[in-house]
Amino acid sequence: QARLVESGGGLVQPGGSLRLSCAASGFIFSDYDVNWYRQAPGKEREAVAGMASGGGGETYAESVKGRFTISRDNAKNTVYLQMNSLKPDDTAVYYCNARWYLVQLYEYWGQGTQVTVSS
Repeated sequence: QARLVESGGGLVQPGGSLRLSCAASGFIFSDYDVNWYRQAPGKEREAVAGMASGGGGETYAESVKGRFTISRDNAKNTVYLQMNSLKPDDTAVYYCNARWYLVQLYEYWGQGTQVTVSS
């Protein structure tokens, strides 16, 4: 019954901004680290951003540092990805991930949301 649902993707021009949201349900969201991944056709899946279960500990791919910001609101069971100064190379399907691994791995994935950056 665990579920992650992304929203906020769409078509934007280079230099534009989007904010992705990921709503979690069916598990104890506050126990899980959260991550955003992306995958473009013909390319490998790439980790974009991550955050620890209680917030903080942010990590970013070098390609998005200074442009993307991950945040979470545990009271709302939601993780966000603010994307600014978007580039065509940011075009991909973006996936939300929640991961707990202290004893054994529990990992959940959303269905993905398409982000297209094109003029």
